Amino acid sequence: MRVLLKATLDTEKANEALRSGKLPELISRTLDHVKPEAAYFGPLGGRRTALMVFDMQDSSELPSTGEPFFTELNAEVEVSPIMNADELRKGLSQLG
Repeated sequence: MRVLLKATLDTEKANEALRSGKLPELISRTLDHVKPEAAYFGPLGGRRTALMVFDMQDSSELPSTGEPFFTELNAEVEVSPIMNADELRKGLSQLG
């Protein structure tokens, strides 16, 4: 299932990770793990935010995907199922 992961980083923890050089490593490790079809980074709501779209094969992948953001960056993490336009059309056509 295609999902959107939104990780909103704690500013203080992200600053520490940036100064220590751990932030690029964590981001790289996460990208290698989830192999996103798209990944974007920028300020949302005044906080550093990562947005990644990827295929989650099984819900058991949630801990290994989200925990680094929780434990290392005190981030708020949201994972939501999403569709592209073709998938939406297919789903809507099944409504009858």
